[in-house]
Amino acid sequence: MNNFSVHILGSSAAIPSVNRSCSGHFVSCNNRNILIDCGEGTQLQLRRFNLPIQRINTILISHLHGDHFYGLPGLLGTMSLLGRTSGIEVFGPAELENILEVIFKSGQTRLNFPFTFHPIDCTAKHIIFEDAGIKIHAFPLRHRITTFGFSIEEKHQRFSLDKKKLEEFNISNEQRKLLARGGDFQRIDGTWIRYNDFAGPKRPVRVYSYCSDTMPFQALDEYLQGTTTLYHEATFMQDQKKRAVETFHSTAEDAAQQALRSGINLLLIGHFSSRYQEIEGFENEARQIFVPTSAVKDGDCFQVR
Repeated sequence: MNNFSVHILGSSAAIPSVNRSCSGHFVSCNNRNILIDCGEGTQLQLRRFNLPIQRINTILISHLHGDHFYGLPGLLGTMSLLGRTSGIEVFGPAELENILEVIFKSGQTRLNFPFTFHPIDCTAKHIIFEDAGIKIHAFPLRHRITTFGFSIEEKHQRFSLDKKKLEEFNISNEQRKLLARGGDFQRIDGTWIRYNDFAGPKRPVRVYSYCSDTMPFQALDEYLQGTTTLYHEATFMQDQKKRAVETFHSTAEDAAQQALRSGINLLLIGHFSSRYQEIEGFENEARQIFVPTSAVKDGDCFQVR
């Protein structure tokens, strides 16, 4: 199975704490490394969790509240200081381009690598990036300022291999890895072992969707169709539902209700308000409605399923 993983860099809302940094997810899928949001301290978290800063090739910024992008200028500057030469693409609200230009111009910072900014402007779900391995959609969320969610979809069709047949033909582990990638090979005796002869049932395509700051709204049901693993903000618990509505945020229960409607396999909740010292209550609240829920912690890693 191809790797499709999500590393949690930060799980705090608004301000960092000793144990929780601001928003950031490091997603790896089909040879592409994607950073979603880049709050203050993100590059420190990348180092802390031994993730490859220079191999990030795509950055997605959901909105222009500081806890989601204040770490971006510093990260780009560090990449340049460390000698990066490969290009990087950044997607985000249109105003972000001017913000970066002002910061770099004021500090006489020059990026020594190709940098491309793509402004996002959408009122419905649409594709913003596509290559041979993945497809990325952006869609609008409902927050106090313009905010976007993202869906990352693997494009390779995945088939399980027939284990009984593999054993029957005495296929080695190395040869199984080749078959798992869709390859064929010829044995010493001249016989061909072909992928199509060992492919079992087709597995569903995996899709990771990221819903940063948002309050619940009906159109999200449509935007999340096909999602298999969902990250949904849960800034508050139900004891602060009124506050959640006032600030255009969600509760753990809201996130669980969305997961239930969307028919996903796994729900990740984060972006916890600093008023909560412990996060077990978030997970308990959500699991009353949607059992496969995890309240994320900085440093957690999940396989998209």
